[in-house]
Amino acid sequence: MYREDKQHSDETTFTLGREELVIHRRHELASTVNDLLLGLWFTIGSVCFFYQGSIKEAGIWLFVLGSLQLLVRPVIRLHRQLTLKQLPSSSQEF
Repeated sequence: MYREDKQHSDETTFTLGREELVIHRRHELASTVNDLLLGLWFTIGSVCFFYQGSIKEAGIWLFVLGSLQLLVRPVIRLHRQLTLKQLPSSSQEF
């Protein structure tokens, strides 16, 4: 598997044999996957509350997981806004 990270774009390419997976706008993808999982945890957790015992307890833990995952959203946003980029080397070093 070969990974190519283009420095001046928000694009990452993974090459596997003759196939390529190109990920555009990594931060938007991470945010979308996070939101999808968040919705999944809260939906399953809500259904678990229709039952008693260990299934209801699993629902409680899914709500806790979803709540913690809500903290990931601002972290992704901050990472997107504060990403450091390497400057090209100059001929004059201080």
